[in-house]
Amino acid sequence: MRQKFQMIRDDVENILKIREYAIVDKNLKNVATSNLRENDFFLLYEEIYDSAIIESAIAAEESLIQALRTVNFFPVGNYAAELAEAVMALYESPESPDSEDECQIELFFDDATPVV
Repeated sequence: MRQKFQMIRDDVENILKIREYAIVDKNLKNVATSNLRENDFFLLYEEIYDSAIIESAIAAEESLIQALRTVNFFPVGNYAAELAEAVMALYESPESPDSEDECQIELFFDDATPVV
């Protein structure tokens, strides 16, 4: 399955949003990832975190992974590690970014097995 995770740091509301998207249309199965459009991804879930909790968990990646995982949002190990790294990078960026793009990061994952 091809998935996209969008991490958005909102300094005004002091929150972090993580949105999980996936390709659910079977007709897009053979479309190259680079040819997909924004509206090809379907929003599966959005989790909202208090920035203070995230900032305190950033001290150690393992505690950040634990903070990011919830009952409804539980990415697998390697995805969780990459999400944690992206969140750390997001919080290392300036407090008052000049543009909205500096406040978000997107990660793409494709777990399709290669055809032999």
